[in-house]
Amino acid sequence: MIRPYSPSDKPAVLHIWREASAIAHPFLSATLVAQAEAMIRDQFLDLAETWMIDADDTPAGFIALLGNEVGGLFVLPSHQGKGYGRALLDHARHTRAELELCVFAANHQARGFYKAYGFQAGEERLNSFFDQPEIVMHLSR
Repeated sequence: MIRPYSPSDKPAVLHIWREASAIAHPFLSATLVAQAEAMIRDQFLDLAETWMIDADDTPAGFIALLGNEVGGLFVLPSHQGKGYGRALLDHARHTRAELELCVFAANHQARGFYKAYGFQAGEERLNSFFDQPEIVMHLSR
């Protein structure tokens, strides 16, 4: 069910990101979302260790890691609440003693998910790209 990302997954990753981000981040402007998508497409995916989760042989979500940082965890809205996000985090934890991520303060659903998983909220700061408050969260064994 969980497998390594391959370059042929790029369109699926972008689709998953767009769909999930539209629900999780309705407070972001269309211009910033388009700029972020271009950065994901043109830079981020080439730098990150990305893992895909499939449902019925179709990509349903992904986790992108930069060292111990969760750079992105997104699941298609139609597959949320079914354990896919948890499975992707479990996969990442198997190879890392610690994980860190940033979540928008206004993304209450994700904040609740990460807290329930065991992440602890830390510093609150301003995300300079999106001009939105975000919370740094940490998880260690």
